[in-house]
Amino acid sequence: MTTTPNTKNIAVRYAETADGAAILRSDKHIASEELYRSISVNRVYAALYGKSFAGWLRYNLFWDNTPFLNMLFVIPPYRGKGCGGALLRFWESEMLSAGYDFAMTSTAAAESARFFYEKFGYVQCGGFYPARDGYELLYKKKLR
Repeated sequence: MTTTPNTKNIAVRYAETADGAAILRSDKHIASEELYRSISVNRVYAALYGKSFAGWLRYNLFWDNTPFLNMLFVIPPYRGKGCGGALLRFWESEMLSAGYDFAMTSTAAAESARFFYEKFGYVQCGGFYPARDGYELLYKKKLR
């Protein structure tokens, strides 16, 4: 049985300093100083489900000219409700408005996130073996 997410309950906004502690509880891939710097320059978005903090997306620029989604994380109780898609669509819209033609991301080949990105039109464009990790798939999407 599939259900349609109730996107009326989902809001996406720029992350605020107060969101940092909640993000750092689950995001072990970024130093706290870097997270707060990224929040201060609006490179982190927060998803709210109702009034609850449900997840986040953070990004940077690959080669200083291509938006690269570094992390999209939805807190487990909010998964499957549309929060991840709302974050991704918001980010893509922001990148398009900023004049970018393409966006990129990556995910471990062993993770199911690859199916999520493919569902939203991302196509594999390569991969590599990071130190101490499994194979990482690179994805790109044309925004215009």
